[in-house]
Amino acid sequence: MTARPDITLKSWLMVGILGFTWGGTFLVTEIALEGVTPFWLAAGRIGFAALLMTAIWASLGFRLFDTPATRGDWAAATVIGGLSSAVPFMLLAWGQQFVTSGFAGVSMAAVALIVLPLAHFLVPGEALTLRKSLGFVIGFVGVCVLIGAQAFETTGASMEPAGRMACIGAASCYAVSSILMRRLPPVDTIGLSTVLLLIGATIVLPMAWIVEGPPPFPDRKTIIVVVLLGLIPTAAANLLRVLVVRGAGPVFMSLTNYQVPIWSVVLGALILGEPLPPSLLWALVLILAGVGLSQYGALKRLFSKK
Repeated sequence: MTARPDITLKSWLMVGILGFTWGGTFLVTEIALEGVTPFWLAAGRIGFAALLMTAIWASLGFRLFDTPATRGDWAAATVIGGLSSAVPFMLLAWGQQFVTSGFAGVSMAAVALIVLPLAHFLVPGEALTLRKSLGFVIGFVGVCVLIGAQAFETTGASMEPAGRMACIGAASCYAVSSILMRRLPPVDTIGLSTVLLLIGATIVLPMAWIVEGPPPFPDRKTIIVVVLLGLIPTAAANLLRVLVVRGAGPVFMSLTNYQVPIWSVVLGALILGEPLPPSLLWALVLILAGVGLSQYGALKRLFSKK
């Protein structure tokens, strides 16, 4: 881990790709859920991604930590593996049964606001400043404007409070795993990505069996969609996430959560013909303003380079 975050043009490109990828995942997930249950969908995409990354990792010699790892390093990697995918996937799958999709979207945008104070105390070079704080708050307001009133509507379900706590819990998982990932000693990126997916698969596979029973027998279309979800937004995106967190830091990585709802809305309009909300332009202005304010120093350094 570098002493300070190293935010480069490559970092911005990777965060942009992650925002686009995860924003489009919602559309593909809806198709997959027509043929498979939520927990087994999570198990399928994580399991396939783990197998794929293990094959790649094996071809590279199973490299992981650059120096002999301590028991604490392995404990941290285990916790990160659970909090990066398996636990939040399951929390969201359960919680979204009782809350509006708008609330789930806002809770994911809250990842940035959770990361900010944690990074201030736990990550070198990520000090909390007034400008950075205002930028992240403005970006969060932009997400709320985009999602609209449904973010705060109630479903009337008796389990809604528990569902909301599950969504916030999922957001907290993503935030804490990013902080812990940044604090790991020097490590091979592909090796770390693979280990995290293997740990996630170890957790989610038995949980899917316990909660939903034996795995269903999906049709060919569902299998193709699950493989697609495992390949792109799980395996490839997990690798990009590790690269961003280890290089540019967890605070910068959290900017992805402000992009996801924008891409979800735009892709829904382009692919499904859904109407664009009138609030899109204002939301985009607020989110871009928030990103620009919070990352002013990084942008200034980037554009001042010759």
